[in-house]
This record gives sequence, C-alpha cells and structure tokens, in this order.
Amino acid sequence: MKRLIATVCLPGAMDEKLRAIAAAGFKAVEIFENDLIAFDGTPADIRRMAGDLGLTIAVYQPFRDFEGLPEPRRARAFQRAERKFDVMHELGCDFLMICSSVAPESLGGIERAAADLRDLGERAKARGMRIGYEALAWGRHVNDYRDAWEIVRRADHRCVGLVLDSFHVLVRGTALNPMRSIPPEKIFLVQMADAPKLSLDTLSWSRHYRCFPGQGELPIASFMDALGATGFDGLLSLEIFSDRFRAGSARSVAVDGQRSLLVTLDALSRRNKRFVPDLPPMPPRATCRGVEFVEFALDAAEAESFTHTLAGLGFSHVARHRTKDVDHWRQGAVNIVVNREKEGFAHSYSVTHGGSVCAMALKVDDAAATIERAVTILDQPFKQAVAPDELDIPAIRGVAAGLMYFIDDKSELKRLWDVDFEPIAGSGVAGAGIASVDHLAQTLMHEDIQTWQLFYTSLLALDKKPEQSVLDPGGLVQSHVVEAADGALRIVLNASQSRQTLSSRFIQEAFGGGVQHIALACDDIFEAVKFVKDKGVELLPITANYFDDLAARMDLSDAEIARLREGNILYDRDGEDEFFQVYTKTLLEGGFFFEIVQRRGYRGYGSPNAPIRLAAQTRLAPHPGMPRR
Repeated sequence: MKRLIATVCLPGAMDEKLRAIAAAGFKAVEIFENDLIAFDGTPADIRRMAGDLGLTIAVYQPFRDFEGLPEPRRARAFQRAERKFDVMHELGCDFLMICSSVAPESLGGIERAAADLRDLGERAKARGMRIGYEALAWGRHVNDYRDAWEIVRRADHRCVGLVLDSFHVLVRGTALNPMRSIPPEKIFLVQMADAPKLSLDTLSWSRHYRCFPGQGELPIASFMDALGATGFDGLLSLEIFSDRFRAGSARSVAVDGQRSLLVTLDALSRRNKRFVPDLPPMPPRATCRGVEFVEFALDAAEAESFTHTLAGLGFSHVARHRTKDVDHWRQGAVNIVVNREKEGFAHSYSVTHGGSVCAMALKVDDAAATIERAVTILDQPFKQAVAPDELDIPAIRGVAAGLMYFIDDKSELKRLWDVDFEPIAGSGVAGAGIASVDHLAQTLMHEDIQTWQLFYTSLLALDKKPEQSVLDPGGLVQSHVVEAADGALRIVLNASQSRQTLSSRFIQEAFGGGVQHIALACDDIFEAVKFVKDKGVELLPITANYFDDLAARMDLSDAEIARLREGNILYDRDGEDEFFQVYTKTLLEGGFFFEIVQRRGYRGYGSPNAPIRLAAQTRLAPHPGMPRR
C-alpha cells in the first residue's frame, strides 16, 4: 500500500506542510482544496515544491455537491469539474476525489448519481485522469459506503472508483462484511481517521475531533481487516481534521501520521499473517516487564535535599557510579539514580528543565529489537559517549526530550548495576515496605498528549484506557492511561488547556513537561506511612471534610476511618477491590512529588480522589506560578 497524507492534517502554510510531510518519509500527498486556495502562488508552484521534496501529488480533493443536481445546476457542476481538471493538470495530479452531495437541491436516486459519475468519468478519461466517489456520513442522499459502491458499480467506468474513509464508515456503525466483496481494483483511495467516542452530530465530530489511527476509540482494526480481505494494495492516506493538531507543529503531526500508518499496517499483517507491500519489516511491540530505574538530574543542593527524602521513604544508598557523580538508591525493586554530573546529557537537561526526572529505563525482553522497532516507526534514537568499561545502554528520546533506556536479561545489560556501579558496604537499611513502581505520571502540553499516547502504544505492548477529565481548582485536566495488561508498566499522561491548573504550572516551570510524580507500590500502606512519618517526611494534608464524607459514603468502621485520617490516606473502592494512596508534599521546585499506593485487586488510579489531591496541593501553592529556583 502506498502511504500518503492530506495537507489538511497539518498546521502551517503550504511550504511548511510539504516539508514536514517529506521529512516524515512520505512519498505522496493529497492536496486539500482550501490549502491550495489559500496558497499565494500557482498550482504549478506547488507541483515544483513537491517535486523538489521528492513528493508526488496523488490526489486533489474534495470536489463537492456534484451528483444528482437538476438543470441548469448540473451543467454548471460539470463546468466546475472541468476547471478542477485544469488545476489538476497544473498540479501534475491525475485523481480527483468527489464526496457525496449535501446540497439541498440535489436529487436522490442511485441511477441518476451513477449516470452523473459515468459522464464525468468520460471527461476524466479524455484528460488522462480518474475520479473517486466517497460517501460522507452526513451526505444528503448517500451516506453509506455500500450505496456509494453501488453507484460506482452501476457507473461501470474504468476511470470511476470508490473512496473509503474509515471515519465515515465507523461512526455510523456500518456493517463491514460487505466491504470484503468489493473488487480491490475499484477501490481507488482509502482515507484513514480515528476519533474518540463522542455524542455529537457527525459533521462536528468529523471537523474537530478526528485523530490518527490508534489515537482514538473507533474499531480501526476491524476496518483494516475488512479492507485487507479485499486484497487492496492502493493509496492509503490520512485525512484528519483536529483542533488539537492545528495547535501543534507540522513536523510532529507528520511524524505521528507516518507512525500511525506503519503501526496500523504492521498490526494488520500480524493479525492476518499476510505480507503488506511497502511495509518495512520490524519486530513486534515490546513486552515491558517493569521499570528498571528512574534517573533524576539534580544540582548539588537539590540532590542533598532529595536524597534526604529518599532515605526518609526507606531507600538505601547502595552504590556509586565508578566514574561519574551518580548515586544508586534502592528499595525493593525500585531503583532511583541521582545524577549530579556537571556536564553531559543529565546536566544539560537539568539546566533546561530544572531538577527533575531526566530518564527512565524499562525492562523488555529484547532491548536491541525494541530499538530496531523504535527506529522503524520514527522514534529518535539517542547515543552518548561512554567510558571503555561502561555499558552502552540503548535509548531513545522520550517525553520533553528525556531519555527512555531499554534493559534486558539476554545481554550484558542485565549486569548494569555490577558493571557501572561500585557497591557501598553495609548500606542496607530497613525500608518502608515499598516493593515496586506502581505507575509514573507525566504532564504534557495539551496539544502533545495524543502524540505521546501513540508513542507508547506503538512501541510497547500497552493498551490505552478511556480518557478521563479531572477537576483541578484551576480548570480541567485530561488524563490518559497507557498500561500493560499485567500492570508491569502503567503510565498516566496528564494535560490541561487552562494555564491555572497545577499541570500547566508544572509545564511552565519544567519548560515542556515531564514526569511530575512517581507512585510507589507497597503491601501495607499504614506501616509505610508510619515509617515515613517517623523519618520526618512531610505528607500532603487532606481535609477533615474528605474523611467525614468518606465515612458517610463507604461502609468503613470508625477505626478504619480514623487510621486513614491519621495517615492522610485517600481511599477508593470498586466492588470488593480497594485502593489506598498517600502523597508527599512537593519535593523539587518544579513540582515533583511521590505517591505511595496499595492495591487490593483494584485496577484504577483513584480518580475520584484526584480533585481532593489537586485542591490540597493548590492550597500549598496558591500563587499563579510554582516557586522558582
């Protein structure tokens, strides 16, 4: 399948769009009519720009309100089409996409529409061109791809074909099985778009909320399976209308588009065990076995205060790096790396973002294969100089240009702590009972959240959960979760359009976001809280009203409520499953904090408690900006 993208997907001017499309590895493009109209130049100029970038112009679209018109409107529609053919000749394009009419005066009837397409097909043939017909989900008479196919079938012209759009098909819940019987040579173009599930009219839904395959909630896999059954091997394009994308960068959107198509086709080939032409080979999504370590980039003053808190949380200072000013702290299976180097990546990250998480390492089955897939789907690999006796840990750029390392047990990487670090004798201390990293929460720019959701789910075997909106005193925060089926890795992605939320304040301080908090799992939160309080760690105070309300809502004993109140422990329940969570106060000036959780079968993240936590944190930082360094 030939992968392409419509210019309407990207923000910016025509030249910026084309450069971004070419840089993302596309070889062909759809020119959207409005983009051409707004361009200050000729169609021939666009053709030259595209050609210089190695792009062919495969489609010009859309041609609207053509079929089923009474005279004299019908004659004028054919005159309009001839002018579009003239434009296409200048563009060097031979394919015009026609969407089903929404004109109030259009007349119904499959035979009438077929006759119009047949006549236009003859005109296209005379020009050496083709036309494709698409059913808009809100079309006046034709809003179902099955009707569009019947019209194309009856037109019976070699220059007239069908256009399928996943959005128009899926939002109406149209049966997919009939698609399987469409001859592949009559499918001239397939346009791909995903979307969240919303209760909206289809026009508004389409114009504002489309996203790339894998970023929404439509059954894209089922659509692709039906398409694959036809044997289709033609133009596979992206057509996205999104307010969120319009606020992003053209380069990032184009890369997301290419990545989404590669991953969609890779998933199709694996489900159906069939070769997909033009799809580069790649390993499957990596299975993640958990978080191997989290690395903090801190200056000396920050490190002193932060490591004091680590000790208070029950972590032991177990090793020092053999050649760098880097320390290893451990508790249970949680490894924290504190980097105080005055040069190199971590130092640069600290200068840019302040004291913060600069990297994390994930345990995977095969680190080399993970990197191979990452490069194939356009993730950015990272290399840095290492000493002769140090391990070269494979890595890619992640959120806010931080690093994501990959560790496995099948190579020398499994010896990381022995090779790169020198143990500290007698360093073990009794801990707080913390066993593992439960989840990490990353705060992002609002326009970037779908990018990073796709980043994680395209590379790793993670599933995304439905979006939730959380009430912050300063506005709404949108929360997206990606997680492994077994819970080995859980990542919460948060973003807000309001500049007054704590998420947005973190973005302002961190200059682009990053890991805002880490949740640590334990088996007995009451013992953990007692330990950290005895060590002087300050926990986030929760209001008495919360616990009074909890007593009214939940069938907990007075003694249980009293224990929760004493420890500032938040509580939630789902059926018989229970969840306990407690937070430290902010530890670094950018706004980072730890959470300690205990799960008793509970699979969520305590979302009912999020507004309480955010209100408590806001009370401690009521000013417009967090404290600056």
